[in-house]
Amino acid sequence: MDRAQKGQLVDELGQIFESSGVVVVSHYAGLTVADMQSLRAKASEAGAAVRVAKNRLAKIALEGKSCESISEFLTGMTVLTYSEDPVAAAKVAEDFGKENDNFVILGGAMGENALDRAGVTAVSKMPSRDELIATIAGMLGAPASNIAGAIGAPASNIASILSTVEDKAAA
Repeated sequence: MDRAQKGQLVDELGQIFESSGVVVVSHYAGLTVADMQSLRAKASEAGAAVRVAKNRLAKIALEGKSCESISEFLTGMTVLTYSEDPVAAAKVAEDFGKENDNFVILGGAMGENALDRAGVTAVSKMPSRDELIATIAGMLGAPASNIAGAIGAPASNIASILSTVEDKAAA
């Protein structure tokens, strides 16, 4: 890799660190190529991405960034899992780590906040952006259905009362 390619890679990594909602740093020593392909596929399905980069170049890309503190995790064979959604990459990494003992999550960053191992686990348990949107949409729709039910209820109540009065009058 020549100097220009390294410079381009540092720029790409810098963009990843700036634009990602969450970045998770993990060790992947002992994973097979098939395992890494599986991780990449799962990340892609969830809207996340996986990147293996030289630690030295990643540390250079981190200089001056808000998440510079994660450079301490960049030792050994590391892989970055990242996504714009602040939860997707953490969920993918956690789920993959449960399936593969050779995939060890070290920590990460969520914006300016550095995350340790427990922090990544906590982020992975949060609802994703899509789940939150669905919940909010459900909450917005509920009052309308309650109003419709309340408006329709008095008419049915009056009808049943009239029917009861009519039955008593006939008896």
